[in-house]
Formats: sequence, C-alpha cells, structure tokens
Amino acid sequence: MRNPISNLAIAAWKPAELRVHPAVRVTGIVLAGSALAALCSHIVLPLYFTPVPLSLQPFAVLLLGLLLSPRLAAATMFAYLAEGAIGLPVFAPGGVAAGGLAQLFGATGGYLMAYPLAAAAVSFLWRRMRRGFAWALVAAAAGDLIVLACGALWLAVFIHTSAFSTLTMAVLPFLPGDALKVAAAAGMAAGYFRLRHGTA
Repeated sequence: MRNPISNLAIAAWKPAELRVHPAVRVTGIVLAGSALAALCSHIVLPLYFTPVPLSLQPFAVLLLGLLLSPRLAAATMFAYLAEGAIGLPVFAPGGVAAGGLAQLFGATGGYLMAYPLAAAAVSFLWRRMRRGFAWALVAAAAGDLIVLACGALWLAVFIHTSAFSTLTMAVLPFLPGDALKVAAAAGMAAGYFRLRHGTA
C-alpha cells in the first residue's frame, strides 16, 4: 500500500506529464482535419463535360462533420479554405483556376465555400440523433445535399447556365459517387462511436 506522500507525488506528477493544453489539442485537430481534406482533394478524376471534377473532398467533409463538434468541424473547414486561399496546394488540381483565391471564387467555389456549413450541419444533426449507422447516413446525406446545392447554384450563376444544364454538370454526375462517400463516412463514424462507447 502506498503511503500518503507517494500518493501526493503521483497526483502531482500525472497532470504535469499527461495534460495537453486545450488550445494545442484544438489546433492539432484542426490541422489534422484540414490535412485530411487536402489529401482527399488530390484523389480526383476530371470530367470532360463539366468544370467540376470527381474527388474525395466531400467524403472528408462528411467524415469530419460526423467525428467533430459543429464548431470544430466548421473551424476545420474554414482553416482548409484559408490554406487554399493563401496559395497552399490543398484544393483539387486541374481546371482553369490553379489554386488560391482564383479557385476559391472560380467555377467550383460554391462547393468549397459550402464545406464549413455542411460539416457543421452534419455534426449538429448527428449529435441530435441516435448514434447508429442509419442516422449517420441521414446526417451525412443532408450535408452532401448542402454541398451539391450550393455548388450547383454557384456554378449556374458563374457560367450562366439553365437549370437543366446545371443539373447535368453539377449534380447528377456526382450522385452515385456521393452515395458511396456518404455510406463510407457514416459507416466509419458509426463504427468509431461503437468502439469508443463499447456498444454492440
């Protein structure tokens, strides 16, 4: 049995050695999350009939929304946009605009600028639902619809297209792939929640 002096020594040592300042933790999460989004943005397949490429960016946005709090998810995506705006190579390559503000406010800018809102909305919904796979699907699908809607509206204004042309260039080609991204993000988040909380 430890004596009182050793107990006090252990109690004093543990916080000093193991405690991480909240600001450091938050900064680390934001940087790691923006790095994930940047990595996914470079897994891309250009499409000849639209300026919008297929990429894994939406998957990162949805997954971060499911894993982080609404504020932290939005902050992570704002950091990602800021990194791209100053010229870091975090946006999807290709297209007319090659990074920076030109790409942020270019044809695909609507998708990019929707990311903070979508990530926060996914997180908000997920935290008010039962933490199962089905509800994760619902939350992630809602976030994906926000991204598609904002991207399509921006593109319609940017290149002055009709509603039908906008759908064929900015929404319909991405639905099958986005369904897979929604399912993958929901499955990973639900699995993480079960492991963390020890539920079956």
